[in-house]
Amino acid sequence: MPKRSGGEILVAALRTNGVDALYCVPGESYIAVLDALYDAPGVRVVTCRHEAAAANMAEADGKMTGRPGVAFVTRGPGATHASIGVHTAMQDSTPMLLFVGQVPRRLRGRDAFQEVDYEKMFGGLAKWAFEIDDARRIPEIVARAFGVACAGRPGPVVISLPEDVLAEHVDAVDLGPTRTVHAYPSEDELVAFCTMLAAAERPLVILGGSVWDAEACAALRRFATRSALAVACSFRRQALFDNRDEHYVGDLGYGVDPALALRVRDADLIVAIGGRLGDVPTGSYSLIEAPRPRQRLVHVHPDPLELGRVFETALAINAAPTAFARALDRVPPIDGTRWAESTRAGRRAYEAYVQPPPIESALDLAAIVRFLSERLPEDAFITTGAGNFSIWPRRFFQYKQFGTQLAPIAGAMAYGVPAAVAAKLRYPDRIAVAFAGDGDFMMSGQELATAMQYGAAIVVVVINNGMLGTIRMHQEQHYPGRTIATDLCNPDFVALARAYGAHAALVERTADFAAAFEAALASGRPALLELRVDPDRITPSQTLSGIRARAGHA
Repeated sequence: MPKRSGGEILVAALRTNGVDALYCVPGESYIAVLDALYDAPGVRVVTCRHEAAAANMAEADGKMTGRPGVAFVTRGPGATHASIGVHTAMQDSTPMLLFVGQVPRRLRGRDAFQEVDYEKMFGGLAKWAFEIDDARRIPEIVARAFGVACAGRPGPVVISLPEDVLAEHVDAVDLGPTRTVHAYPSEDELVAFCTMLAAAERPLVILGGSVWDAEACAALRRFATRSALAVACSFRRQALFDNRDEHYVGDLGYGVDPALALRVRDADLIVAIGGRLGDVPTGSYSLIEAPRPRQRLVHVHPDPLELGRVFETALAINAAPTAFARALDRVPPIDGTRWAESTRAGRRAYEAYVQPPPIESALDLAAIVRFLSERLPEDAFITTGAGNFSIWPRRFFQYKQFGTQLAPIAGAMAYGVPAAVAAKLRYPDRIAVAFAGDGDFMMSGQELATAMQYGAAIVVVVINNGMLGTIRMHQEQHYPGRTIATDLCNPDFVALARAYGAHAALVERTADFAAAFEAALASGRPALLELRVDPDRITPSQTLSGIRARAGHA
């Protein structure tokens, strides 16, 4: 083969591994890669307006496809901006590759312009961080990066690319695509699981993690139906189980339904499939205590290092959720007569919980979310960032199909808009709705320009209460009468969106939302709907005035 630049070798390795899209903010440190991409028409190169958004788009792409999402950023500031996406991918167990430009090798170690030691910087954030110092090794390192990102508990890999490594021309041997190997449950483990389930009185299944697909979700649903099992989902994993199913009893996120929290606490057997059972779904380890739970725990996880890491288990099964769920089709039905009525009671409690409570405000956000839940097709994407506003779509939207919820378990703001752009570019025929608080939107609203440039007709619902609501709520609760730094002076969001070329409208009454939403869809271009909400309504069930009154500061 003729000698090729490191950039050409890298792009060839990405294409071999099925990369058809990448997200970037261009930088001179990896300009040789950009030049190689010029001759790679099968790879969509999406230029973002901020490196954090590029990393978040890659993370969202990894969530949707199960393959590593790919982002390229330049050295120094580009890498530090993108680090939020790496943290999100790690916490969310999402396969992702971040490629970072680096100073030339001859300048390393001299504190050169924008020089950072990326192996140290990302060593605690990513599954693996490595700097390539020889262009001949690019195929080897890229193959390993794909393998590490997808193996066991998926996560992010960061590869540092010295500028001169990408520019040099060398002989290199291309490798084939990397194949991921997943663990499967043994027959003995399946027998042990069935024996424990058959002996239970109050079992509860909790779904989480990231190594799932639509067929595995369907297989798990079939097993739950045959055995009358109650099924809950972990924080921001609601799309793993059809929320309309009679066996679904809710999700274990912030502001959990008290009835569901009691169900977890009182269960005698917890079957946790795929997830880590972190502090959020366990109520800071009060519902499922660490290290020894009150309940018997069956923990199914693709990474053996996660089994027994926090909890003592009655049965630990090292298996991918996809493999375990499919294996359940071979398992004889378990007689669920003893707990069938309890499952029905859990479903009734969930259905009551998702009904919008009565409020006196002109705009009822819960009713609007319920409208969208009934109006949108089953495959529509709902994306959110972080903030109290996200409680409404979490509680009142019913997810029907695998992969339709794109939200950061890491609790990162500024995620929803970039994730919606990535979803619309990946699946242009599906609707993508991003919920964003006013503070949340101001961190990533510039990606409306990206949406316009690439024709990603997303709908952004900006929930404007003029404050950083989550922090204000905590201030009112813990430091009554001493609120500071949480008021926001916002721009005219409608005018801002129109300046980008997007469709935009202001909605101040519940009755006006449906028509505004239909107009947004009909516009055929990115759209923004600003919802002016009552700032006193800080959660679906709490008001700031009520919090002040309880604190004696009415």
